[in-house]
Amino acid sequence: MRERVGSRWGRFYLIILLNTNRYLVTTGLAIILFVLIVAISRLGTTSLRVAMTTNSPVIPVFQAMIIVSATVVALVVTINQLVLAQEIGPLSDQHDRMIGAMEFLRDTEKFFSSTSPPEPGSFLRALVDTTINNAETLDDAIANTTNDELRERTTQFTEGLINNATTVSESLEDAQFGQFDVVQAALDYNYAWKIYQVRRLRKDHGTDLTDDQREAFENLEETLIFFGPAREHIKTLYFEWQLVNLSRQIIYVGILTFAIAPGTVLFIDAGSFPGTTLGIDNMTWIISGVFTIVTLPLLLLASYTLRLATIAKRTLAIGPFILRSSSRTEDIEWQD
Repeated sequence: MRERVGSRWGRFYLIILLNTNRYLVTTGLAIILFVLIVAISRLGTTSLRVAMTTNSPVIPVFQAMIIVSATVVALVVTINQLVLAQEIGPLSDQHDRMIGAMEFLRDTEKFFSSTSPPEPGSFLRALVDTTINNAETLDDAIANTTNDELRERTTQFTEGLINNATTVSESLEDAQFGQFDVVQAALDYNYAWKIYQVRRLRKDHGTDLTDDQREAFENLEETLIFFGPAREHIKTLYFEWQLVNLSRQIIYVGILTFAIAPGTVLFIDAGSFPGTTLGIDNMTWIISGVFTIVTLPLLLLASYTLRLATIAKRTLAIGPFILRSSSRTEDIEWQD
């Protein structure tokens, strides 16, 4: 997926948004905020300690941050309730969901030699491996064609598909659901582009195809089509999993901030923490650090939202539509 972005900055940006551990992203945001506050303090003409002796700005600032933290906690808990509300319903709704899931599994089992794997990562891997098998079958079916253009285009397509699918399959081998690994591997498989290529090849050379070759194209396309809803369902489960984890972590961090912020307002005055460190008043270090800690619920929410929003943006369309501009669009031709 990062290779399809193109620019080096874009690939680095995706690494931060998607691959990096959310705790590391939160810590990075906290460090940046802390450094900015300390740096801004050096621009002022009046030190924080002197300001606290006259008209302390600490009290209103921390009062506002307590309100912000409480709002973030309430917001995340509300989101968590909305997620759980989808899992709570009458028996008829639960039965319909079960029937729909079982019908989908039965439909996909015609591609497998055994029962569909129950784990999300294993299920996606089975679908990806099936596309490899179908691509190899298609390549063998086209090998004896007298149409050189059809054979060259199909071979180029199947080789690219097999390489991409093999990489994704290896990534899914030990991937555990709940971590980003499963969704990341699913995002790396650009099935929409592959569906377009299959349909385009079959359309361009339809008159030159035998029944066996046409069936090979159809089997590969059908497998790719099933990958789409499977990925979307597993992505939805991952979103719910992450939102539940986020709400729990926000509550833990929120309790910490609700203890530190009032303690700072009530027990720290202009005479606390005398002296300097690295040429900066200790009061500035302490207040900046406490302020950063109080903002942790907001920073944690931001780190999770950045990942989920990026995933959502890159998977807005299910099916053969390609929303993002990339070098692949140069290969798309349209004739009236």
